[in-house]
Amino acid sequence: MKLFSKTITMLEQGLDYASLREKVIANNIANVDTPNYKAKEVRFKTELDRALTSLKAKRTNPKHFEFQHDATGNFFVATRNDVVYNHNGNNVDIDNEMSDLAENQIYYNALIEQLNGKFNTLKTVIKGGK
Repeated sequence: MKLFSKTITMLEQGLDYASLREKVIANNIANVDTPNYKAKEVRFKTELDRALTSLKAKRTNPKHFEFQHDATGNFFVATRNDVVYNHNGNNVDIDNEMSDLAENQIYYNALIEQLNGKFNTLKTVIKGGK
């Protein structure tokens, strides 16, 4: 018998992603004036697409697509080499980084709220509904 559902595991992976993304964005912001620094980003969509294509879902109709679940939660950091914004070879766009940081904070807070809800439900069950 498993104590925690897959939901908690998925929320944990989401928090891992948000934490790594925050570190990468903070590093980009810290190096906004560093000559020849290339901004980095956390690639998640490729991992999500890979996980979704291998997701094992319950089929209620033979005409439904067949999926398999293989989400590992691995994310990777890639360097953005596509554009140079500054004359010193630096490609950090501070406005974009600040926007990404705010977006990531909202995402992180939403995951924390979901996780707190799950733990509060467990606490209520343990206390017998009191």
